[in-house]
Amino acid sequence: MFKGLLSILRKLKSAPDQEVRILLLGLDNAGKTTLLKQLASEDISHITPTQGFNIKSVQSQGFKLNVWDIGGQRKIRPYWRNYFENTDILIYVIDSADRKRFEETGQELAELLEEEKLSCVPVLIFANKQDLLTAAPASEIAEGLNLHTIRDRVWQIQSCSALTGEGVQVRVIAGLVPWQRGSQPK
Repeated sequence: MFKGLLSILRKLKSAPDQEVRILLLGLDNAGKTTLLKQLASEDISHITPTQGFNIKSVQSQGFKLNVWDIGGQRKIRPYWRNYFENTDILIYVIDSADRKRFEETGQELAELLEEEKLSCVPVLIFANKQDLLTAAPASEIAEGLNLHTIRDRVWQIQSCSALTGEGVQVRVIAGLVPWQRGSQPK
């Protein structure tokens, strides 16, 4: 699915100052805001649940990521669809240690993947909280969510810990930039 980091970086260099609109979704308490603050190299010591949304721009390696972090509480989820338009990359964050909510998070992800306005949008799934002993590995989550059946878009699952910063690098997202909506993989 990916040709390697070198070819990805070459493609990115050929599109200087490219802006990419990223939608950051997931259930409440999955770690979306912590992940966003890690990407932006901001302090993560005081994070509160997102009531509504946060927007951050992260400049890196010649492109600008405009990240929309939308709250994941059940009462906010119906409003997610207001942010689908013009999304280039969908990032979906899962709390890997909260096994009781795997079914719920899987259902939400499946519904997102069925949305017409998100059709063909590449998806990056962060299997967050890998620093916890009870965390399920990314491979187990991928299997449980049947990610291997996704055929209409580029997708990737990435183990990470938003708390420690492990696995949370802009280059992971950059790997999906060449395949954003409207461009074809070569």
